[in-house]
Amino acid sequence: MQQSHLICPICKQQKPTKKFISGRLVRPKVAELIQRDHPDWQVDDLICKNDLNHYRTQYIEEILQQEKGELSQLDKEVVESIRQQDVIANNLNEHFSSQRTFGEQLADKIASFGGSWQFIILFGMVLLLWIGINIWLLSHPFDPFPFILLNLVLSCLAAIQAPVIMMSQNRQEAKDRLRAEEDYRINLKAELEIRQLHEKMDHMLLQQWERMLEIQQMQMEMMNEIAERK
Repeated sequence: MQQSHLICPICKQQKPTKKFISGRLVRPKVAELIQRDHPDWQVDDLICKNDLNHYRTQYIEEILQQEKGELSQLDKEVVESIRQQDVIANNLNEHFSSQRTFGEQLADKIASFGGSWQFIILFGMVLLLWIGINIWLLSHPFDPFPFILLNLVLSCLAAIQAPVIMMSQNRQEAKDRLRAEEDYRINLKAELEIRQLHEKMDHMLLQQWERMLEIQQMQMEMMNEIAERK
């Protein structure tokens, strides 16, 4: 079965009939944008889905510019995702895990172990063992009181552990920033799509109300004709 084709009055390209939508189903504000660029186009005409998505995107951009002034890169990404109808949510944990270097993985493991009860208990046992050996077990201790060598070891450990923990915290802060940007994009896209749904529902209700009025007028005319015949 051969598929019928039509020429879009906007882009002037020939496309299959299923690629078109009636102008009556287009929201009034989007229709105003179309008529601003193409004055000959009327709501009774058809429009292809690609051109309709283009003007929907343009309408969203104008809304954001009116509310925010200048669009940021995140806003442009949201508008583009709506135009492409793409999923904007990403799994940040997989993104960070796949791009970690060996040093970053080692820093995360050290920071995770250094902030656990296992480290505190193990480190406390080592300190007690060190002190016990030098006080009670050895007649000639290698680190007598006041344990100067132990203080040196602890200082070196703290000097190494601090930058390693900071490296892990910096990665966590970068991850939190990306998560905040991700939440902003998702919330903004949801807000814009909900606004579009509200406008679409209002437009559909208005169309149904107009059709009901037309049906009521036709019924009144038919009743008047029947009354005149009698």
